[in-house]
Amino acid sequence: MTTPPPPLQINFRTFDLNLLRVFDEVMAERSLTRAAHNLALTQPAVSNALRRLRDTLGDDLVRRSGHGVEPTPRALALWPTVREALHQLQQSLAPGPFDPASDTGTFVLAMADATAAELIPGLVGILENDAPNVSLRVVPLTTRDPRQLLDEGTADLAVGYFPAALADLTARAQAGEAVGFASQRLYDGRYVCVMRKGHPLARGPLTLNRFCAARHLLVSFSGRPYGFIDEALAALNRQRRIVLTVYQFFTAGRVVTASNLLTVLPRHFVSVTGMAEDLVWRELPFEVPPVHVDALWHRRGLHSSAHAWLREAVGRSAAAAFSGRPD
Repeated sequence: MTTPPPPLQINFRTFDLNLLRVFDEVMAERSLTRAAHNLALTQPAVSNALRRLRDTLGDDLVRRSGHGVEPTPRALALWPTVREALHQLQQSLAPGPFDPASDTGTFVLAMADATAAELIPGLVGILENDAPNVSLRVVPLTTRDPRQLLDEGTADLAVGYFPAALADLTARAQAGEAVGFASQRLYDGRYVCVMRKGHPLARGPLTLNRFCAARHLLVSFSGRPYGFIDEALAALNRQRRIVLTVYQFFTAGRVVTASNLLTVLPRHFVSVTGMAEDLVWRELPFEVPPVHVDALWHRRGLHSSAHAWLREAVGRSAAAAFSGRPD
């Protein structure tokens, strides 16, 4: 019984990846002469590259046939993988211009439902007019620091309120460190106290004492019953009682319409909930920091014309949604 030869061990530290480019061109043309012309090489240089690749892989790869060459079974099996790898590398290093009218790609956006309610209708209109074959996937934003999901490529763009993450990026940049993310301010919003119509606190002024004495619902991505409103209260040596946390603003609005709980929602969101007639909002009886809504992305998207188009489209949608609004 014949013992099969041991598998080849390729040292990628010394392997010349240019040989794969020559192999791909020869496979596409089935001719050393045409491959050499396309690569701006001499035919002996192409032949020498194939010889080196044959020595490395232990296979002839191509054999002369008539005026050209015919690939071996090993070459036919290897070529699709090589061609796809070279294509992906080319797209990463030197992507072609993005044409929204003909592109068929998909973008993934991470945002909370309140943000999506404002931005996605406008984005859909932009897609229908400018990029009819492009698709969007909107995934839940479950963190105030989306850098990990952007780094992993889970989302192309995250939109939300990221004060700690942006402060950290600013500090790193000021310290001279390389920063792997970039951001763009989309709009500023303000939060208000929201309750059902007929709620006891819907009549008369909403004082700090009345606010703190009430029972509260908090929208919390993490489930932790503490948010930036509670930080503002803590600065005043006050606190509120949170009896329920949910992870969606729509859910919060729905629960509040049918209970005596108070919640704090973006002012602009109240009008798009479909529940505005059942809700009453009041200004918060204390100062809270401004809420900046930003788009955040990994810097690898800076040189992508497709990503630049996405950022511009999101910016257009935000500008249209908040044009002329006082809040």
